Amino acid sequence: MSADAVVADALPRIVSKRTRPQRASAMSAVVTLGWRALLKIKHVPFQLFDVTAMPIMFTLLFTYLFGGAIAGSPREYIQTLLPGILVQTILFTTVYTGVGLNTDISKGLFDRFRSLPIWQPAPVFGALAGDILRYTMASVVILIVGFLIGFRPAGGLFGVVAALGLVLLFAFAVSWIWIIMGMVLKTPESVMTTSFLLMFPLTFVSNIFVPTETMEPWLKAIVEANPVTHLADAARALMHGNPVGTGVYSVLIASVVVTAIFAPIAMRLYNKER
Repeated sequence: MSADAVVADALPRIVSKRTRPQRASAMSAVVTLGWRALLKIKHVPFQLFDVTAMPIMFTLLFTYLFGGAIAGSPREYIQTLLPGILVQTILFTTVYTGVGLNTDISKGLFDRFRSLPIWQPAPVFGALAGDILRYTMASVVILIVGFLIGFRPAGGLFGVVAALGLVLLFAFAVSWIWIIMGMVLKTPESVMTTSFLLMFPLTFVSNIFVPTETMEPWLKAIVEANPVTHLADAARALMHGNPVGTGVYSVLIASVVVTAIFAPIAMRLYNKER
């Protein structure tokens, strides 16, 4: 039998007659990679520390350490502190978006993702989607601990959900900054160190722990210009059913501006890596 005859006889068995599967949609790819981000917790249980032990530790430590001195009692102080702790914890957790991204890049996983027939930005948006769920987990832990030690939001369920949504929106915007750092810096350790150096002043030079009325005029001016202060004020107003004033609008505008500036830069760097 000739070679051509052998090929003609084997070709029908080699070529599949089944319909070729459709290419995964952009949403499907994002959801799949977001789920992958959550599965990291299963294989690296230490990551649960960021969304469970740390929120509990911060809430209990600051409530009982400063409560009597600042508000007269821990129960009174938790009403003001908890929305601020929620803001602080979630913003600190956003740092790990850049750390995880840098880890995947250094291990070559992003090169494998880019070789797949999927929507190319899916690895970035998938990582963000998985981290948003992590932020939500940390928020639920904080709220449960707060309720157990006396936090009572006068704004009810709607106020709590609205405040959480606002904080998550701002965290989504800030995450783009750490994504840029994750692509620019060389190691996960350098990403974490640099991010925390920026995050500590932002969160501690604010009104998360103490009211601005107790501060020196020069410090008060700095604190009131800090977007984290506006976020903490807006979260408190929503949770306790108080007039939100311009706080919510300021946070919404800041979130849009930060995303509009840093998201295109992050995606340009991502495409450049390709």
